[in-house]
Amino acid sequence: MNLKGRDFLTLRDFTAEEILYLTDLAADLKKKKKEGVPVDRLRGKNIALIFEKTSTRTRCSFEVAAHDLGMGCTYLDPKSSQIGKKESTADTARVLSSMFDGIEYRGFGQEKVEELAKYSAVPVWNGLTNEYHPTQMLADLLTIREVFGDHKGLKLAYMGDARYNTGNSLMILCTKMGMHFAAAAPAKYFPDPALVEVCREYAKESGGSVTLTESAEEAAKDADIIYTDVWVSMGEPDEIWEERIRELSPYKVTKELMSHAKDSAIFLHCLPAFHDLKTETGKEKGEQYGIQDMEVTDEVFESPQSKVFQEAENRMHTIKAVMAATLGF
Repeated sequence: MNLKGRDFLTLRDFTAEEILYLTDLAADLKKKKKEGVPVDRLRGKNIALIFEKTSTRTRCSFEVAAHDLGMGCTYLDPKSSQIGKKESTADTARVLSSMFDGIEYRGFGQEKVEELAKYSAVPVWNGLTNEYHPTQMLADLLTIREVFGDHKGLKLAYMGDARYNTGNSLMILCTKMGMHFAAAAPAKYFPDPALVEVCREYAKESGGSVTLTESAEEAAKDADIIYTDVWVSMGEPDEIWEERIRELSPYKVTKELMSHAKDSAIFLHCLPAFHDLKTETGKEKGEQYGIQDMEVTDEVFESPQSKVFQEAENRMHTIKAVMAATLGF
């Protein structure tokens, strides 16, 4: 399969076969990494990483993957890039693509990464936008396949705010790959109806399904994967913490909620997670609202069912696969 020159902006642009190809390539690259087999076949190439939203996993994944492939890597943090400030997105794309072989963007609106891709002469990769998180989805799929051996027919239940990048992208992934997606939240947190309809069309082709419910127990029933994410995303105002904690606490992933899933079910989270009070934000919100955790309890997070660190490692292997495939590995 030839994906050379392709952008990686959203899984909506890729077929199930292409998604599976990238996941299989990631598994092969992971195996080679563990065996110490070098894969630095992209020596002489260079990539630029534009981060308008900071991240531990995304930055480290791109940098380590680039180095493993033999490439140079330049990191542009929110203070280092003039994109959208003194230089337009289009001009930034034309400048950077004259110097680099690939560009990663992690930031806010999807329209910005789409504009970068429109004006770039080299592949552009979406490290996260408000609407989509495609590299995370490949890591999730690889983790699911490592645990279960396959993905077809499995049920993934997402707990919490499903309106943004993770919820949207999980729904796309599941329905494209023949999985059953269930989101549990108050109705105001359901994904955009237009995207739901698109995904239901994907599901007709793949044998998957979409279920939106206000019952956490209904969504979790017989699930193979329970998934959640932070309740307040980077860039959202502090004043919404109280509202999110009040409205989403019934969807916290607890041991009792996990009991509604299959005995073989796993827990996934794209991280960082507020499962205790050992972070500045966790401690602050704990003191402010009298809570010990937020979207998941420490008991679940640290349980054998939790595959969050395997999932986090797989970010690097799947990002490596995306860059390798689109740069002509």
